[in-house]
Amino acid sequence: MSLCIAGMGWVTPLGSNVGEVWQRLLNGETATAGSIASPLGHAYSIYPVPAGAIAKTPAHPRLRRSSAISRFAVAAGLAALEDAGVKLDEETATRTALIFAVSNGGVIYTKKFYHEIVESGAKAASPLLFPETVFNAPASHLAAILGIAGASYTLVGDGAVGILALKMAEDLMASETLDRCLVVGAEEADWLLCDAYRKWRLLRSSPPLEPFAQPPRGTILSEGAGALLLGRSGEIQIEKVAAGTNFRRQSEARDCVGQVFAELCLEAEPDLVLASANGTFIDEAERAAVMEHSPRAKIYALKRALGESVGASGLWQSIAAAQSLRTQQVPQDCRFSMENGTESSERSDRSQPQRAVVSVCGLNQQVAGLRLALN
Repeated sequence: MSLCIAGMGWVTPLGSNVGEVWQRLLNGETATAGSIASPLGHAYSIYPVPAGAIAKTPAHPRLRRSSAISRFAVAAGLAALEDAGVKLDEETATRTALIFAVSNGGVIYTKKFYHEIVESGAKAASPLLFPETVFNAPASHLAAILGIAGASYTLVGDGAVGILALKMAEDLMASETLDRCLVVGAEEADWLLCDAYRKWRLLRSSPPLEPFAQPPRGTILSEGAGALLLGRSGEIQIEKVAAGTNFRRQSEARDCVGQVFAELCLEAEPDLVLASANGTFIDEAERAAVMEHSPRAKIYALKRALGESVGASGLWQSIAAAQSLRTQQVPQDCRFSMENGTESSERSDRSQPQRAVVSVCGLNQQVAGLRLALN
């Protein structure tokens, strides 16, 4: 069954308007890094969402005490509906499904919960924290605001979770009872999250984030949300979603990414690859897959500009791929040529991409991808 992208919305460290952020990417801009300190004596660089990016989010009782991840998700989801010209009412909401993709959950509340346990013991943990600690809190808030009382799901994974959510949406849309599916992925950054990634030896201490650097020097976490409204008509068609596979150790990532590329490039070689390269072991796995299966494709590493947003990253890449097809432009500041291993110095390129592959390789064993094409 063929699905299309009807609407898009995102909240990023460069802002939230899709057209404006895309132009900033075409201009070669990158997000401004902030710094957060942990009580354990470490300081971390992150790419935060500026306050103005969610300033237009409508006031709602559900958001008064919600965490940042919920506000990001609501802002991106509402923007995708607005982009599609869809306004949900009681009738249309029943024919709309919602899938929320998440990796780390509400970090701020988890941190508070963690502190109470460490300082006072497990018996001191307050059950009042549980509603925001669970992974599906953002989906609950968004569903309530939109009036979706039926099909609402939360999918938990790593950086590949956004694409896996799109695969789930494809399965749901096989039912004629649904007209559309809103897929939202979100992430918030905090010292607790950074500390965990540091211990896994995946972070670098300061910008710039350097995709495809040899050897890899680590990634920088970011926050925000991405949303795609899927329907049965639209300018951008989702030709294929590859649910992918899992790897048990980092050394197996290369073969797993290659399997996904083989599936996505079997019928048609893409003009463009939106890579999930983020300065870690992922980069070499994707480099090898591109060289084998689509060596003539341009490769665009979005995370150099926006950072590693984990739960939101796959949807950010999908939005960037759709924008490349829509505008026929690819930001060159984050674009690489696999044929000669060099990077172009021009800011943007009008090279007529007609088909794009989105590659996602998460930091915790999941690999997936999708192929988009102009209708």
